[in-house]
Amino acid sequence: MAKLKTQPNKQSVVDFLNNVDDDTKRQDSFTILDLMASETGADPIMWGDSIVGFGSYKFKYASGREGDWFLTGFSPRKQNLTLYIMSGFDDYEQLLKQLGKHSTGKSCLYIKKLEDVDQDVLQQLVRKSVEHMKKTNPGEKSGD
Repeated sequence: MAKLKTQPNKQSVVDFLNNVDDDTKRQDSFTILDLMASETGADPIMWGDSIVGFGSYKFKYASGREGDWFLTGFSPRKQNLTLYIMSGFDDYEQLLKQLGKHSTGKSCLYIKKLEDVDQDVLQQLVRKSVEHMKKTNPGEKSGD
């Protein structure tokens, strides 16, 4: 079975974020870094070349494929700040209505800049997703 391409590594999170070209996106990234560290109690770790992840959990698909993935994370992409809400959004309709300007994918929350969203609501969303992931994945690790 093929190994996941995106793996945790020893790259410096701070160096990665300091190299984000757009000033607003860089500042927003450091704010998100603090928010996610606070909500997970985990140290940030680079996953691949462009994702900052917090904590980890083991997953196993019906197909038998398994691996480790982060509890929550983000990436300062060129188009958007992408936040990984690993529990998905099915249970968060009310929070999303209060969040502000955003779009979603299956487990991705896309925002242009933090000033477009209510940061207290964003923090609640991250908190609830992390709590859900810990509850449904009892083998999770908070990170080192």
